[in-house]
Amino acid sequence: MSLAGFSAPWWFLLLLVVAAVVVGYVLAQRARRKRTMRFSNLALLEKVAPRAQGWPRHVPAALLIVSLLLLTVALAGPTAEQKVPRNRATVMLVIDVSLSMEATDVKPSRLKAAQDAATQFAQGLTPGINLGLVSFAGTATVLVAPTTERQSVVNAIGNLKLAQSTATGEGIYAALQAISGFSAVVGGAQGPPPARIVLMSDGKQTVPEDLYAPRGAFTAAGEAKKEHVPISTISFGTSHGTVVIAGREVPVDVDDGSLQEVARLSGGDFYRAGSAEQLKEVYSDLGEQIGYEIKKADASRPWVVLGTLSLIAAAGGALFLGQRLP
Repeated sequence: MSLAGFSAPWWFLLLLVVAAVVVGYVLAQRARRKRTMRFSNLALLEKVAPRAQGWPRHVPAALLIVSLLLLTVALAGPTAEQKVPRNRATVMLVIDVSLSMEATDVKPSRLKAAQDAATQFAQGLTPGINLGLVSFAGTATVLVAPTTERQSVVNAIGNLKLAQSTATGEGIYAALQAISGFSAVVGGAQGPPPARIVLMSDGKQTVPEDLYAPRGAFTAAGEAKKEHVPISTISFGTSHGTVVIAGREVPVDVDDGSLQEVARLSGGDFYRAGSAEQLKEVYSDLGEQIGYEIKKADASRPWVVLGTLSLIAAAGGALFLGQRLP
């Protein structure tokens, strides 16, 4: 047992008292046996002394010792890791609305599947999370600033419209700006709440073509790293998606590589979703990671309950077996 798992381990010094009680009980039993053996008339002793109860007479004392041990552990403040809802955090949901999202390789379409999954994600987030929404194609727009009010985000997701080009870097910069503005308002004495960007895209950046350009995705990811805002990227779609542009069928394969690099550069995680079901699973996992945190919580209650029950059993056993308390 590690003392690191207890909030007040110095209470374990009471174990010395418990040990003293055990030693005292053993010595008392030996002294009693010696006094009995000194009785000169053994025949008379057998008639007047109560019949020996054997080992059961030690049960109340044993239960008392167990109770003291359990209550000592409870006083030491045992802790356990528990998953608890976050009471403050900021999440910006950044969704690609370029024309490639019209592809139907994911039924009924990439955009519709993305809307359904994002809506489920927004509705499932814990109440303490401030959620905002950014859409991007050739430019980026902050549709909803971070808020705990979910319906505005859900409505905005449902009204997403497709546009030309893919400026992934602009989407990231817009999210960072929204986070910065929100943090400046709600920071307070505790400082700004932890933030994260969830970026979902199905294609490679086209504006600008250079990902390392000043407004490129990789440059934006590096800026997110500096501001301690990890980006969780979701690559959504398949390798056989196509859309019709100006009467011509154009392949719109997903670009896993660039999204993996964005996640790596920002200190975030990369996810791959090739179907609507997989996308919902990814969002569900992200909801668990973002909405909850592992904290050390008090775990003394079971020890108190067991210790109290043992004490009651010790008292009951003593009264039943010896007509007196131990």
